Amino acid sequence: MAHLLMVESWVGSMSRLLPRAVREGGHEFTFLTRDLHHYLRAAPEGVGHPLLAARHVLTADTNDAELLLPFAERAHASLRFDGVITSCDYYLPVAARIAAALNLPGPTPEAVVNACRKDATRRILAEAGVPGPRFAVCGDHEEAVRAAREIGFPLVLKPVDLCAGMLVRRVDDETGLADAHRALMDFPVNARGQARAPVALLEELMHGPEVSVETVTFAGRTEVVGVTDKTTGGAPAFVETGHMFPAALTEQDERAARETAVRAVEALGLDAVVAHTEVKLTPDGPRVVEVNPRPAGNRITELVRHVTGIDLAAACVSVALGHAPDLRPRATGLHSAAIGFLVPGAAGVLEGVDGVDEVGEGDGVLEIGVATPGTRVGVASDNNEYLGHVMAGDPDGPGARADVEALLARLRPQVVNR
Repeated sequence: MAHLLMVESWVGSMSRLLPRAVREGGHEFTFLTRDLHHYLRAAPEGVGHPLLAARHVLTADTNDAELLLPFAERAHASLRFDGVITSCDYYLPVAARIAAALNLPGPTPEAVVNACRKDATRRILAEAGVPGPRFAVCGDHEEAVRAAREIGFPLVLKPVDLCAGMLVRRVDDETGLADAHRALMDFPVNARGQARAPVALLEELMHGPEVSVETVTFAGRTEVVGVTDKTTGGAPAFVETGHMFPAALTEQDERAARETAVRAVEALGLDAVVAHTEVKLTPDGPRVVEVNPRPAGNRITELVRHVTGIDLAAACVSVALGHAPDLRPRATGLHSAAIGFLVPGAAGVLEGVDGVDEVGEGDGVLEIGVATPGTRVGVASDNNEYLGHVMAGDPDGPGARADVEALLARLRPQVVNR
């Protein structure tokens, strides 16, 4: 039985999937957090959060690496860890630093930092010749205006160190640029209390379908598990509204996406990671959107598992322990699986969602979940504001997306102003 140190976590599905993978692998974990109540608040009333299944719960300032590393070393001397994991983007760099300090398996801290910082990723991929958009890193609004005039509108403005689509905006002119830049600069601290880099990344707007490539890198070799498609809405924001695995692509487009993602992972020097690389299939060929050195969110890992039998959360645990992951596909009876998200279109308080029982009994439904009544909602501007989701599978072909869209249309959220 191995013993892992889990440094913080998302409060969404991965906070359940990763503990499950640890447990099903026959291992145990210690949970290290700066604020346990952050997770307790996310659990439904009367339900114990899976993170509380930890062998130990340790409290320390996970935002202060200089204090955290000695703390982790003292904890390791007593508890003896075999690997370090996290699912939360904001703690991937410090988790890598802890693993390196304890001489445990894991990616190099430098590679993780470069993958988590979108500006560093852009520079490294450009130097390696991995295709991406034209871009500029801007320290203030005036610099952003000059860069926008050089690159040309329309553009995408994004933070270099946030996730879930937060404050990523399409801008079509200088007025829109000013508004988007001001909103970004007015958000100096992320949701975990960490100070943000006071810069903005400007990129040319890339056209074409977007996919993500799910990979596992171990012992210097990157294996592609598959390609997932994506739909977005909420313009000028980019809110993910659904995914299907595997993506319905031509053989040529799938091969191009796979090859591009592998080149990106290798250019960043990532190893011992499960990665989620987003790629835009433009008329001029594939272009990297970003590289995430952790398993995909939005329950994409579950789509993969339902279709292939491959558990990417389990693969994350394996590589963190220095073990070769089990990536053998297994027959599951499904040809495709998709998820669609219930995105709020109005601000107010959720009184309930009609149609849940009816939809839950539909053919092929794998999951259905909705927010609890009383939830305060706003018009969605990123991937943190869903009212629910439906997941379904198709045993015969790539029809899961159409099935999910039809099911989702039968859910009717009741949002009232109060």
